[in-house]
Order: sequence, then structure tokens, then C-alpha cells
Amino acid sequence: MRACALALLIVGALARAEGAGPAVAQPAVEEHRVLVMVRVPPAHYRPDGSYGGGYDAQAGRAARRRVASEVASGHGLLVESEWPMVSLGVDCFLMKAPDNRPLQELLDGLAKDSRTVWAQPLHTFHSLAHNDPLFPLQPAAAAWHLAEVHAVATGRNISIAQLDTGVELTHPDLAGQISIAENFVDGTPYAPEAHGTAVAGIIAARADNGIGIAGIAPQARLMALRACWQVGTTAICNSFTLAKAFQFALERRATVINLSVTGPEDKLLYLLLDAAMGRGVAVVGAVDPATAGGGFPASHPGVIPVSTEGARDAGDPAATVTAPGRDVPTTLPVDRWGFVDGTSFAAAHVSGLVALLQQIAPSLGAGQMRALLRDSPGADSGTGHAGQGIDVCAVIARAAGACSCRCDTADQTTLRH
Repeated sequence: MRACALALLIVGALARAEGAGPAVAQPAVEEHRVLVMVRVPPAHYRPDGSYGGGYDAQAGRAARRRVASEVASGHGLLVESEWPMVSLGVDCFLMKAPDNRPLQELLDGLAKDSRTVWAQPLHTFHSLAHNDPLFPLQPAAAAWHLAEVHAVATGRNISIAQLDTGVELTHPDLAGQISIAENFVDGTPYAPEAHGTAVAGIIAARADNGIGIAGIAPQARLMALRACWQVGTTAICNSFTLAKAFQFALERRATVINLSVTGPEDKLLYLLLDAAMGRGVAVVGAVDPATAGGGFPASHPGVIPVSTEGARDAGDPAATVTAPGRDVPTTLPVDRWGFVDGTSFAAAHVSGLVALLQQIAPSLGAGQMRALLRDSPGADSGTGHAGQGIDVCAVIARAAGACSCRCDTADQTTLRH
């Protein structure tokens, strides 16, 4: 399935919530589509000087499309869409191939074309999320001592990018919490959807408003970037939609990127992840417990891989941290709340926690951040046994140099950076 379509599988309560929400048409998805990278000219040669922020400038766009059109014509392809991956110095073109053309033969031909940097299949992924509303409520707020931690940090002004399905922007626990909402799915409008709304609530739901839940980082600036779309109980995204949203997050200087999806390793996304690491961006990825190594992007070097407490698999990345991912209360479409399970939601917890740490210790590097989370007294630290979760009090104490909640004297050591 991961080789054919990026699907976010959402069942139980989330499926029912989606059924009550607005219907969303499904964009066409075909196997015979490829991504072709065309080199971007150096800045001083570009026809339009505002390339990074003004991709629609006609002269520059026409020049780039002309090269892509020539490539497409020479290989029997049709250009469907494009997006500048400025951080990689390439333009990414989505092209459709004839249904009877062997994909590998097409990719081999494109690899030999000097006008292309590389070409690749349109890979697909799925999230790691499901629900069971019959389980009793086990609030993460209690396990992580959020009320005490929020006295020290709330993620104020930290920019988090969530690449997911659409978020219900008017939900009473999310209204005013989303700094940017953008749609990167061609052919359908931005829409409130179950998975994205649930992830957003865990990260940044409003605190102290007398309803619902409190997000892990309630004063963070959350970018709700719709890179996936949902139909019934299934949502789909692909290399192109994810890459467009990822590039946007980098351009808007997000310092935390949440990826609650998994799938096959993808060159375009791999290089964008490298670009993020080079800028010191903390990327949090949900571990796929059914895939050796935890799945991509969680397995990518530098990504913070997150699994669910008590569900750690020996095949997970060695640096995996665990967080609440079972019976988690969160926001759902149509002004509702419900319970969710899955590593998608464990990753959302860690993205919020990273924002708290960035507020407390702005000079903390991404590598130090990963080490701090991994070496928490409650963490698994790569032993391969079921993790007991991050000791948030200890982590906050080490970053801040003072206890915000119950912690040992040893935890009060300031992390040197």
C-alpha cells in the first residue's frame, strides 16, 4: 500500500467525526506519475528577482516551464504541476506518463537527460493513527505535569509547521491558535479534516478557556499546512504535496516540523529533511511499528523518531523516544472532542514539547534536543524495550536549570550548549 498511495488510516471515533464533516472530493491519483527536478539558475541569472517569494512572476516561470515542457515532450510526458524547491536549488515538476509505459524504463531515460537533476516516482505514505473511544480517559496533561510546566514555558512565539490534513480553524479550542493555514493539494479547497484537527489540538489547543483540552504548546504559532486530503476514513498525500508544504515551512522559518506520516524513503523529501537539519530545524516523525527501522521519515538521520509509550518495537530507530499515544483526548471536526490512538499523536506531543524547550533554551541545537529527549530518565534510550515515556519534569529542569515540577536534584543541572 505504501508503494501505491500515501494513505492516512483513520478509524473509530475519527471516522465518525469525518462523516459528520463537510464532504471533500478526492483528487485523481494515478500510479504513472513522476517528479522531475530541473535545475534553478543562479539568482543573478534568474529572469525575475523575486523568485523565492514570487513564483508566479511570468518571465521566470515561463523559462522554467519551457525546459520542463521540452523534457516532457521528449519523453512522452505531460506536465501537470510545478513547485520551486528553493532550498534545494531545483524546480519540481509533476508529470504524467502513459499508462502503458514501464515506470523504470521512463525513469532510466530521464536520468540520462542532461536537462534533469533527477527524476523519481510519486511516492506515497500513510499515517499511524486509529481511535477507540471505549477506553477510559488518560490525560497527557497529568502524566506530563502540564499545568506546572506551563508556568515555565508555553511555546510562546515558537513556529511549528504541521504537515497533515486540514485543520478546523474555527474549533472552539483552536480558534486563534493557527498562524497560517495553507493548502498544497491541487484541485480541492482547504477543508477541516479529522487527522489534522486531532494533531493540531494536541500541539496547540487553547489553555485556560474552560473547555476541552490544553495543548502541549498553547502559545506556539502553528502553521496548519494541508499536504494531505481525507475521504471518509482514508486520507491521502504524496511526495509532491508533502514537499511543497515542507518547502513552504522552511521559507516561513518554522523551527519545528511535525510529520505524522510514514512511507518509503523518498529522495526529494530526504534532501528537504537534510536542508532542514542544516538550518537547525527540529523535525519530529512518527515511527511505524510495522516497518523495520521505523519507516521514513522517522528513520532519517536527525529526525526525532517518536513511538507510543509501551509499544516500542525492537525494529524502531535506536534514538526513538516515546510519548502518550493511547486514549488521548483531542479536538475533532464539527466543534467536538474525542479519543485518539497512534504514533501520529505521540509525535504531536513531542513537537509541542520541543517548542517548550526552544522557548526555554533558544540556543539548544537540534542534536542536543534529541539527546536531551532520548536521555530522559523515563526514556527507553535505544534499549529496544517498551518505553515508559519522557520524564518531562526532568527534561525541562535540565534545559532551564531549575525544577518546574517534581524532579530530583540531579535533574537541575543546566544543559551546556
